[in-house]
Amino acid sequence: MKISSILSESPIEKVTIEQHNIYVKRDDLLNPYFSGNKARKFAYYLQHNVNHVTKIVSYGSIQANSLYSLAALAQLKGWQLNYYVNRIPAWLKNSTIGNYGQAIALGANIIEVEDNLTAKANNNAYNLDHYMHDMAKTLPANSLFIPEGGRSEYACIGVYKLAQEIFDYCTLHKFFEQHTHIHIMLPSGTGTTALFLQTWFSTHNIPVKVLTCVCVGDENYLKQQFYQLNTDSTQWPTILPQRKKFHFGKLNKDLFMMWERLYVKTGIEFELLYDPVGWQCLLDHLAKNINNSTATFYIHQGGIVGNQTMLSRYKRKYPTLF
Repeated sequence: MKISSILSESPIEKVTIEQHNIYVKRDDLLNPYFSGNKARKFAYYLQHNVNHVTKIVSYGSIQANSLYSLAALAQLKGWQLNYYVNRIPAWLKNSTIGNYGQAIALGANIIEVEDNLTAKANNNAYNLDHYMHDMAKTLPANSLFIPEGGRSEYACIGVYKLAQEIFDYCTLHKFFEQHTHIHIMLPSGTGTTALFLQTWFSTHNIPVKVLTCVCVGDENYLKQQFYQLNTDSTQWPTILPQRKKFHFGKLNKDLFMMWERLYVKTGIEFELLYDPVGWQCLLDHLAKNINNSTATFYIHQGGIVGNQTMLSRYKRKYPTLF
């Protein structure tokens, strides 16, 4: 299996949904193995040789998009990936599809630590994130530690290029002359991509506002993630309110119907965990802030490999939707 590290500039497509014209940045088309925000976050490692490294150590959700891209990165570089998770659900262990199944096929070593967390926890505050940062302090020099979702200062390299691409598009098409406001929307997990996008535009004094929404945890959690990478809150994205709270990863009929409607209206397959939340927040925002002089971009952050397992879950739980 040949894995390419080439990341070409992604196209932008204009779509209309609920009478709103929105420009979709198709980062899902960057690369089959490194699509969307993972392509941007891992661009530094794709473009640079890190000679002392032989192993990647990372962690997160068992169905995370980062798992698949990290497994591809490890195989491309000839490294080993050790990826830590709370647990692997029984129904998933023999799967050959989705991020888990394809990461296994690429040689990823996925390690369950739920029992270790239980043994160490005196209260509910000790979690996988704490466990992994404790481990990172003792890793040998040949190990590259990448926090959950690729959240690190190196992620700025690829995200800044994304910002430059959008700026160049707006300049070429005279958006700054034709529109009073330019907004860029993308849903957040750790918020790394949204943060570095806003940081780039703010640093260059370019009047572009980055919008995001919470998909994991709550607003305080997201702001904590921002603070770890940039203490200047004036350079943070704007967090849009949610119609109602969702439990990350839990199947939800409303979100599935939003995902399905997006495909019907745009012909684009979006990702099932983050994108329905992001689009719902964006459309609610646009409905309350009608301004024909605002140009709105939505960044498709890839991750549709994960739809394979998400769709099988939806079919089992809500067969009448299909």
